Amino acid sequence: MTLHNSATQCNEILQQLKSLGNPASAKGMARFGINVESAYGVSIPNLRKIARNIGKSRTLAESLWASGIHEARLLAGMIYPPAEITTDQMEKWVRDFNSWDLCDQSCNNLFRKSPQAREKALEWSALDEEFVKRAGFVMMACLAVHDKKGTDEEFLEFLQIINRESVDGRNFVKKAVNWALRQIGKRNLSLNHAAIATANEIKETDSAAAKWVAADAMRELKSETVQKRLRA
Repeated sequence: MTLHNSATQCNEILQQLKSLGNPASAKGMARFGINVESAYGVSIPNLRKIARNIGKSRTLAESLWASGIHEARLLAGMIYPPAEITTDQMEKWVRDFNSWDLCDQSCNNLFRKSPQAREKALEWSALDEEFVKRAGFVMMACLAVHDKKGTDEEFLEFLQIINRESVDGRNFVKKAVNWALRQIGKRNLSLNHAAIATANEIKETDSAAAKWVAADAMRELKSETVQKRLRA
């Protein structure tokens, strides 16, 4: 795809997104804590449909991201070829995250598929920027679900980080910490025991955020549904 064709296609897609926009949906997004400053209010199912029609294109994805439009950036993560994503590109995009859904969708649709996914999970989880830090724990959660080749030892290392960072009281961070803890604890029975042990350690921390992370995670990890599935 030439740069000219990419720019033309990008403009056409931006117009399509604008035409699909729904101000009422944008207001609804805002109520769920999504930054809608540059959003049209296009649903994820509609974005996925557009992504399927486009196929994969790195050049187009970069152009869509550069537009700054919220839905265009969500779409960019859906169409960027995972095999072509570099650590430099991941670093560039993660610094642009300004909303939890953009963070989560980019991590799940694209970043987790990178060979550097685990490295970035460890690196970002130690940083202070809210959505960069969230991205680190979202990556842990996504890898726990999708990385079938990941070892228990790798996820035990994640649990150490979760324990350390559980005191962060920022809403978008603590929810991602909790999400990572729950997903690791649902991976297999051994990691379930380890995650529950981690939650027990976390709940003893003198931090309201940590106590919430631990209590909420243990409710699911000890539930009959999860225990029955893991023992099956």
